[in-house]
Amino acid sequence: MLASLGEEQITTPNFDDNWSIKDIVNHLWGWQQISIAWMNAGLLNREPEIPNWLISFPGNWDENATQTNAWIYKNFHNQSWAEANNNWREGFLQLLDLGGKVSERCLLDEDRYIWLRGYSLAFVFVASYEHHQEHLEKLMTWLQENEKK
Repeated sequence: MLASLGEEQITTPNFDDNWSIKDIVNHLWGWQQISIAWMNAGLLNREPEIPNWLISFPGNWDENATQTNAWIYKNFHNQSWAEANNNWREGFLQLLDLGGKVSERCLLDEDRYIWLRGYSLAFVFVASYEHHQEHLEKLMTWLQENEKK
């Protein structure tokens, strides 16, 4: 679907917080990197390694999604569409690959990883799916509204 859109449609701000489709893809990639860190930690049975871009984050990224979203926007807004799309695509495939390597028992155990605070690794997949679905629905609505123009 995104491949059918032109560069201007992808980079023009048309969504909440004055974001473009590219900014949304960067946003999804940012949160995806956290999911990858969790999934990798689960696979290797260790503490998650926070992505490098989050190390200099002011405050607790996991306690304030609005601040984290603003941080992602600020630090990745100037990427090209090709880079943003490629980063997201590679990350998505990596997340799926890691999830396929974690045993079902480890995926479903809500008490196994203290750093997930009572959630399971399977919840990470569900949350990622729901996050993508939320933004997909907004994109579909926008595309339908702009088809009529």
